[in-house]
Amino acid sequence: MKRSLSAAVILSFFILSSCQDILECVVNRHPQLEDNRLGTAQVNNYYFEEIRADINNEPHDDRYYYYFSIDGELPRGLEFIVDYRSVIIEGRAQESGVYNFTIRLSVEQANDYYDECENRLNDCDGLCEDTTIERYRLVVN
Repeated sequence: MKRSLSAAVILSFFILSSCQDILECVVNRHPQLEDNRLGTAQVNNYYFEEIRADINNEPHDDRYYYYFSIDGELPRGLEFIVDYRSVIIEGRAQESGVYNFTIRLSVEQANDYYDECENRLNDCDGLCEDTTIERYRLVVN
């Protein structure tokens, strides 16, 4: 009796959740941003830093659209530039200080994406998660 009950529980779990979604999380495919250590900027000196994005455990991560949002500020003279899979911080800082900001990355599959596959149990994108957030700190001397 216990054996058939546990088999029924396992079967129900797979019926109520998508096997594909479970496997996606076992493989652990998810978007990620590079390490959050940024180089120190110097006032009035040219500064360039590139924060690249990719999808962990996905050899075809160029087949996704990358969407960035940035919350926080940089000192006057520096700006954020989004370039496909990267966020670039570039310019000449005009004031010293410590600047904290957050980058949110969301991805969406570009190719082989079928609307009829979308449902509340399976999104068909091959990812365990489709969003990540990373916090950064930039020091300007």
